[in-house]
Amino acid sequence: MAERKSIYDFGLDPNPANFVQLSPLSFIARTAEVYPDLPAVVYGDVRRDWAETYRRTRAMASALARRGVGRGDTVSVIAANIPEMFELHFAVPMTQAVLNTINTRLDAETIAFILNHAEAGVLFVDPEFAELAERAVRIAHRPDLLVVDIQDPGFQDARRIGRATYDELLAEGDPDFAWSLPDSEWDAISLNYTSGTTGDPKGVVYHHRGAALNALTNILTWDMGQHARYLWTLPMFHCNGWCFPWTIAANAGLCVCLRAVRAEPIFQLIRDEKVTHFCGAPIVLNMLVHAPDELKDFSHEVKVMTAGAPPPAAVIARMEAMGVEVTQVYGLTETYGPSVVSAWQPKWEGIAGEERARLKARQGVRYLALEGLMVADPDTMQPVPPDGRTIGEIFMRGNVVMKGYVKNPSATERAFRGGWFASGDLAVMHPDGYVEIKDRSKDIIISGGENISSVEVEDVLYRHPAIMEAAVVARPDETWGETPCAFVTPKPGEALSEEEVIAFCRANMARFKVPKTVVFTDLPKTSTGKVQKFLLRDRARELGEKA
Repeated sequence: MAERKSIYDFGLDPNPANFVQLSPLSFIARTAEVYPDLPAVVYGDVRRDWAETYRRTRAMASALARRGVGRGDTVSVIAANIPEMFELHFAVPMTQAVLNTINTRLDAETIAFILNHAEAGVLFVDPEFAELAERAVRIAHRPDLLVVDIQDPGFQDARRIGRATYDELLAEGDPDFAWSLPDSEWDAISLNYTSGTTGDPKGVVYHHRGAALNALTNILTWDMGQHARYLWTLPMFHCNGWCFPWTIAANAGLCVCLRAVRAEPIFQLIRDEKVTHFCGAPIVLNMLVHAPDELKDFSHEVKVMTAGAPPPAAVIARMEAMGVEVTQVYGLTETYGPSVVSAWQPKWEGIAGEERARLKARQGVRYLALEGLMVADPDTMQPVPPDGRTIGEIFMRGNVVMKGYVKNPSATERAFRGGWFASGDLAVMHPDGYVEIKDRSKDIIISGGENISSVEVEDVLYRHPAIMEAAVVARPDETWGETPCAFVTPKPGEALSEEEVIAFCRANMARFKVPKTVVFTDLPKTSTGKVQKFLLRDRARELGEKA
């Protein structure tokens, strides 16, 4: 049957006057035009406004284009949260190329794999990571790779490993370079690699449309007023800093760059630069709440967005008691970072204390840019009942779901199921429509046929006044199959025993969920603050074998 035509189908085609491709590149162009004199970047003695920042991104784009970089090429960067890292989020896609920001905590072998798998043509290197990058390039057997040294006043004696410096390349370019939007908003803008803890990392591809939409949604979701002053505690290499380089350009805000995430410089910058917003994993929040009180000498309103692991309610409560408003979000590398938010309801305004923190600890509802969110049975794809108890897998769909995994069609096919992206995270759906994560599918503990959420046990452990950090994994057990094993870091100066921790858990949770083993140790973490549970599972397995 022929499709019925209507009056809206004739003579109303898209044209250059009424349709342009969505891209976050439009944001920096507008901000430089409207707010050229407003501060854009602060880093030590470096202070640049939006006009200068825009000129620098165009000059770098021009230099790269003159070197042959263009559509479909990959430009990699290994750098901390410094101004050059921010600029490359615009300069590289201005050439139609794809930006690949590499995790600075990876080993040289993994970085070599990424450089080859991504077919990188250019590699920008922060002097702090020069030795690591040099080894990776050597392992990758890439003498053809154009390595560019980023110079930093804090690393005056750093050895050059590249054929040019960032500033030399910048001088080659035209600050009035006439860049253009992509031919299609579906074109790739960036390439982010997953951790690869169970094999080679997978390359997640973002497109211009998704990057633009998530960047704008960050502003709306977080209720960011114009000209926010944003502190870079979240690595820009992680999901492109949750799209916040592009968010800050759209917001005409200020990027307060920070090389090392430590409590003292964070609080100093919050005070001196009047920081209004920052992001970070729960481990960063935990570090801040346990910092000396004399560092916490700010009086203005500050907001933090946290994700990466379900934050303990106790940590949220302590942050807010310190005067920092917490918003929890949830997402994956495959969803441009945050795509679900624990949206606060006006009807909850009178709620305080533990109940307020418990509500904020839920992962929440979909971002404006996310079209669909459900918790469903992974076999039948049927949504679980919204009873807050039945566990299913989180599925998402919409414009902020990745294009797929580059050069990996089988993994892409496995990730997309029945028109949905399968997250691998296990959760419940509450009656009010809010999602709450219970575990990663690989982290759920099955003891005597009962499912135990490691997140739930960790939440109780964090309530103990002498515990600073905690992580729970499964330990093999001949009788029960598996039992919870808790790895605990006490607060400095606190003495704790295994018996005390177990007794506290027995008083605060069902008996079958109580850890049977407690190990006192520092927790291994990734560069983004996630606890490396696969390492803890190995240790717990060894403990089980010795029993």
